[in-house]
Amino acid sequence: MNAPASTALQQEIAQLIIDTLNLEDLTPADIPPEQPLFGQGLGLDSVDALELALALQKRYAIRIASDDKDARRHFATVASLAAFVETQQQAACAG
Repeated sequence: MNAPASTALQQEIAQLIIDTLNLEDLTPADIPPEQPLFGQGLGLDSVDALELALALQKRYAIRIASDDKDARRHFATVASLAAFVETQQQAACAG
């Protein structure tokens, strides 16, 4: 069974990861939406997470609390990041 095609937002976030972390040898297609971003997956570390959080906040005008206990879950994969960004944007529009 094939993995579901990534959404435009997921591709955008994959490109943001590449641009932010200077991963020039990768393309968004090289980062499947469900691939772990840390550890055995893409191999990002805590410094990468901070840079990525700043880039996401800047690009999508969202707020990521440094003490958010769910941050690790949000940053697990491109798919979870895209879902988090969508939720944050919806909350901002509703508020």
